[in-house]
Amino acid sequence: MDPVRTALEKSGLEKLNPVQELALESGLLSNRNMVVAAPTASGKTLIAEIAALDAISKGKKVVYIVPLRSLASEKYEEFKEKYEPLGIKTAISVGDLDSSDPWLGRYDIIITTSEKADSLLRHGIPWADSIGLVIADEIHLLDSPNRGPTLEVVLTRLRQTCSPRILALSATISNHEELAKWLDAVPVKSDYRPVKLYMGVCNGDKVEFNPKKTLEVKNENPILDIVNQTLKLNKQILLFISTRKSAESTAEKIGKSISLNPKELSSLNGLSEKILHSIDHPTKQCERLASCIRSGAAFHHAGLANKQRGLIEKAFREGVIKAICATPTLAAGINLPAFRVVIRDLKRFDSFRGMDYIPILEIHQMAGRAGRPKYDTSGEAILMTKTPAEAKRAWEMYILGQPERIYSKLGVEPVLRTHVLSLIASGVTPTKKSLLDFFFRTFYAHQFKDLGHIEMMLERVVDMLEGFKFIITSKEKTSSNNPFRPASMEKDYSLAPTRIGKRVSELYIDPITADYLIQHLHGAEKPAAFAVLQMISNTLEMRPLLSMKKNDFPLVNELLIEHENNLLQKPPNPWDIEYDDFLRSIKTAQMFSSWGNEAGENKILEDFNVTPGELRARLDNADWLLYATQELGLLLGYMDILKEVRKTRIRLQYGVREELLPLVRLKGIGRVRARMMYDSGLRSLQDLRRIPEESLSRVVGYAVAKSVKDQLGEKGSQKTLSEDEG
Repeated sequence: MDPVRTALEKSGLEKLNPVQELALESGLLSNRNMVVAAPTASGKTLIAEIAALDAISKGKKVVYIVPLRSLASEKYEEFKEKYEPLGIKTAISVGDLDSSDPWLGRYDIIITTSEKADSLLRHGIPWADSIGLVIADEIHLLDSPNRGPTLEVVLTRLRQTCSPRILALSATISNHEELAKWLDAVPVKSDYRPVKLYMGVCNGDKVEFNPKKTLEVKNENPILDIVNQTLKLNKQILLFISTRKSAESTAEKIGKSISLNPKELSSLNGLSEKILHSIDHPTKQCERLASCIRSGAAFHHAGLANKQRGLIEKAFREGVIKAICATPTLAAGINLPAFRVVIRDLKRFDSFRGMDYIPILEIHQMAGRAGRPKYDTSGEAILMTKTPAEAKRAWEMYILGQPERIYSKLGVEPVLRTHVLSLIASGVTPTKKSLLDFFFRTFYAHQFKDLGHIEMMLERVVDMLEGFKFIITSKEKTSSNNPFRPASMEKDYSLAPTRIGKRVSELYIDPITADYLIQHLHGAEKPAAFAVLQMISNTLEMRPLLSMKKNDFPLVNELLIEHENNLLQKPPNPWDIEYDDFLRSIKTAQMFSSWGNEAGENKILEDFNVTPGELRARLDNADWLLYATQELGLLLGYMDILKEVRKTRIRLQYGVREELLPLVRLKGIGRVRARMMYDSGLRSLQDLRRIPEESLSRVVGYAVAKSVKDQLGEKGSQKTLSEDEG
């Protein structure tokens, strides 16, 4: 198989573009590592495909690491469609972080997120030695405090344990050569872009672009005028806006100015209905979004349900939706190009610096969405400014300036403690010396070269993990006059996980959270659901907690008085610094409790200002923390607690009261149908067995009734709670 010819044919291309040719000339088909730094939409994915096909032809597996689940899904669908006919098997693994997914060993291309790749390594994957190529997409996100450290540790660990070839794909950054040096890689940099990009600044009635050209706009409402000019060209437009609220209001204003023909109106009305009914209980946000879509515009942010975001993205790709107002997270997500991109807000709030300018690299990522390779020969990105001074700064900073250097974010203790435990628990670093050697190989050590500081941080983390009884060390217990340099630092010693420490690492939770859960489970007897929910709500993984508003305090204080004697975490003193977070955890637990008492998404939004998208993210976090609590309790022998924790977890999964638990475990029966059956007198599995299928179909419909009867008739395969457990 010729990797280049195959990749071109499957992509519908006749020849490589300049950046792809440069990568090929620089040794893409050799065994050398490579860092490719090029603009968004420059064709880096094809470079990855060529390298992947080459590795597979040599009998090796390919691991493709992306930063987001949405990107993983996009790559999976694309690769599966292209290469499955050739017998190349593609898999996606982004879910359960407490599984080694042994089935992945049967696949050639494995697409995963950094976190899942880390989890797979923690669990030990038998096929690691067959990995021939690791593709690190968006590697410039090493600079991200949230995602960067995990990616850095994963790459360091893979290089140490199975030495695969590394192909790193990056946006244009100032220190790509430094990154390449760390990876012992060939640096490849190109400014080529298949669709010419014009970046401009709008101030007043004119947009000045680089390369030089101008666009006249109406001064009274330049954004609306830019949108209307775009639509008159029969093109689409993306607008990046810093806050969800502003994105929604701007989409409404744009929708009022769009003219549509009858065919477009029909398509949009159908899409609007799908959007409105994509969740069980449509919220005011859903109604607002559906109304926008009927006019041809949409807003897109993390507050939407996944299904809603997917419908919007599909409709935009198909040209049904003309304009999307999105928060900047879309720029780092899926491939959703448009002819024009408008970046309305150049500043955003930072908790340390207040309102501050967005980094150049992020602005360029947003601007990179301008220009659709198959439809446009050029694209336009427009930065909106309010004053001549701001316009001048935007031009110098974003149009003429170079993207920032990226820096490792690994060197802080909260990040280190989870990765240190992982390395010790997996047997990768059985001694202090091997632990130091590992971290001396990281990008952090390569970049800052402060090995003494790394050693001190690691010592403090090891002491913490030993104090939690997650690891055992053989170091001598000696005292030191210098609290910042323990006396044992000069000596090597062994590092071994305890049974509980190994499980904490596999569960993928912060060691501080694990210790907190263990301490509060100790001595507890059959805790109430609210007590369990408050306990998990006050963990690091649940941050940020719901904020407290003035009118929240009476309700939260009432809840505190009602549940105080049953809480697993005793309230701090009101003057303690932890008290504010404790109150927020009470409010957050109440939100979960409302969901578990069958409040709909609309009620949750009304009472807690939590959108469907945010609710789903918080429920996913809660589910994982409850699972971890359940596993830790099982390992520690706290059997009385497990039943209550398990019930609470299932109630949150389905959003139901306890009496519906036996019913919702049937396939096809969610919270709505379960409540319908219960209110019709069908309250147990025995009731469902007794009722004729025809009668049941009048309650839940023919297809669901047949499915229920089939499940009840399948001996040994039914996955429902037993009668006494429900």
